[in-house]
Amino acid sequence: MRDAAPVAIIASVNMTDLELAFRFAAAAGLGVLMGLEREWTHIGDKTFAGVRTFALIAIAGAAAGYLDLHGILPWSAQLIFLAIAALVAIEYRLTAGEGHIGITTEVTALLAFVVGLLCLRGPVLVAAALAVVCTLLLALKDWLHGLARKLEAADVAATLKFAIISLIVLPLVPDQNFGPPGLEVINPFHIWMMVVLISGLNFASYILVKLVGKEHGLGLTGILGGLVSSTAVTLGFSQRSKRQPGLAAPLALGILLSWTVMFFRIVIMPGIVNFQAGLKLLPVMGGLGVLNLAVCYFIWRSTRAGEKGTVNEGANPFELGHAIQFGLLYGVITFGAKAAQVYLGGPGLYLAGALAGLTDVDAISLSMANLALADPTSLDLATRTIAIAGLSNTLVKGGIAVFTGSAALRRWMLPLTLGILAIGTLATFLLL
Repeated sequence: MRDAAPVAIIASVNMTDLELAFRFAAAAGLGVLMGLEREWTHIGDKTFAGVRTFALIAIAGAAAGYLDLHGILPWSAQLIFLAIAALVAIEYRLTAGEGHIGITTEVTALLAFVVGLLCLRGPVLVAAALAVVCTLLLALKDWLHGLARKLEAADVAATLKFAIISLIVLPLVPDQNFGPPGLEVINPFHIWMMVVLISGLNFASYILVKLVGKEHGLGLTGILGGLVSSTAVTLGFSQRSKRQPGLAAPLALGILLSWTVMFFRIVIMPGIVNFQAGLKLLPVMGGLGVLNLAVCYFIWRSTRAGEKGTVNEGANPFELGHAIQFGLLYGVITFGAKAAQVYLGGPGLYLAGALAGLTDVDAISLSMANLALADPTSLDLATRTIAIAGLSNTLVKGGIAVFTGSAALRRWMLPLTLGILAIGTLATFLLL
């Protein structure tokens, strides 16, 4: 059975007529898909290739693959590809002479041939994925150009740095544990992998904020700000409440929404590293997130203010300095948490989580998820520590809102913070 499996994926000379017909039909269908996008984009404009032409090019690729597979015509795929490429080049020369500069359609036509060839010679799913990705890139032309215009030179340079540290540096980092006996938890590869993970997630948030802009309604500002830093949202909105005490309720809404993002993030981040840890955290941290959403809905229903708020996208997380700082923090917390577990037991680990959560939740969350991955028996300790870190971080932000905000904001945030902490603490020690 294991030897026969690849035959269902990769084409062979012994294909049945039904499989052969399916592969040709797939080539034609994918060619139509690519041609529809090109023809729709160029409605009213002169273009050399539309639905029929792209379908025929893809079928030609499939026919070339069939001829080559059976040895009917040596070098058939290469010869047919060169013939189509020559026709495309001639057409481009004619259209360029009329002032139509651009080779997107021409390149797509050549890619349609490759898609058709893959349908006969390779996995059809790979051909389909290639055609869909190509069509998606073509359809998102305006959005991608808009994104490019919003990115700055520093963003592009930082992204290239990230590509270097993730695709070039990461494979070279030793995958070996270091440390004193019993505390061999410093693994350079794991540390750098966590740097890549957190940088990638933070960069997605960074790009999202740049795309949608900085100024929005207070609720959306809280959500976007929570992706970047819920602490920054809490501090900014608390200070604003002193200048505009009449906005206490909508500002509380924005603060709670930023906390909601953090609660869900505490589930998702460890879950990426250790699925069991994320699943175990879901009832507690996810439950707090849902509870927060319910409270936010109540506040939103009671006051639908249209005031605006500003969210800062923060520094580009692909800067090498930020990556190194997070890696060092992650390594220190990993070693400290393991030492606390070994020498002080569970209470020591909980204390480490509470202290780490005062400033950062990501590092302790990823550290504990890896700890539970290496030692599944410590899953309960690890997830409880993550939850404690989240509650500790909430306590800090609640204190910021209560002590730096207006009296009106305090009337909202004090009972809400105490309620969240009480429910979270009870759930942590009952469910984790």
